[in-house]
Amino acid sequence: MRILGVMNKHGQLAEFLQARRSQLRPEDVGLRTYGERRRVPGLRREELAMLAGISAPYYTRLEQGQSRNASPEVLDAVASALRLDDSERAHLHTLATAPRRGRAGTRPRTERVTAATSALLAAVEGTPALALGRRSDVLAWNRPGHSLFAGHLEPDSPDDPARRPNMAKLVFLDAHTRDLYTDWPAKARAVVGNLRLTAGRYPDDPSLAALIGELTMNSREFSAMWADHRVLACDVADYEMRHPLVGTLTVTQQTLQSPQGGGPSLVVATAEAGSPSAAALALLDHATTPRETARPHPGAETRTI
Repeated sequence: MRILGVMNKHGQLAEFLQARRSQLRPEDVGLRTYGERRRVPGLRREELAMLAGISAPYYTRLEQGQSRNASPEVLDAVASALRLDDSERAHLHTLATAPRRGRAGTRPRTERVTAATSALLAAVEGTPALALGRRSDVLAWNRPGHSLFAGHLEPDSPDDPARRPNMAKLVFLDAHTRDLYTDWPAKARAVVGNLRLTAGRYPDDPSLAALIGELTMNSREFSAMWADHRVLACDVADYEMRHPLVGTLTVTQQTLQSPQGGGPSLVVATAEAGSPSAAALALLDHATTPRETARPHPGAETRTI
């Protein structure tokens, strides 16, 4: 199934523009319809073109994927007409400048944790953290990160590329992870929105296409959210979690990107200092810390034979 690259004959840009135009009503943008009935929901192409200050034929070619040379000014005008936020506006620019698909995408090399990311994970050992690849594969996690996000999985599973957990699949297809989030739909929308951004940046990634296809086939909720074409940069978000060991807690999940943008990202979960959630994280850390083998009590007498 062809999910990315040319998702239909007009590509991702066309689908994004069509979806977002259909989600705008005339009254949302101050247009009067005089009670007329419309065959399809949303704005008409000529109405969107008028709001953007461009010709209707030109906008039609843009929406059909037949114009790949739109200027940044035109794209900004379209973004303003569509009421896009900053993340969506950047996504529109990415789609409009993405290269045309040529040969089938080659399978990318297996992602690995860099030495710098490993050092960073070690430096925040007392704080739940995990390293994610661009397709949301878990490349590594520290002990608190494993305990908080996926304590039901084997701790060493990220070490084997064939067994690596994938956070998008866990959120949509894993009952434990689904129950972990009190507001699961908000977490799910964040996952889909972030995957949309990734799909725009890497339209020819076959592994990403396979992931989207698997989620689309196995989750009606993912399929519906994916068709909505919402994008969301998941930099910082608060989530209430219901952990089976320590109960309900609220954490702030922050995603730290590498400066070059090509390496793994680091997801760190923190709680407000002194809060019950911070106490719950400390309890979780204590409960999952491996117990060392018994040692002689300091000052105990030692005997030499």
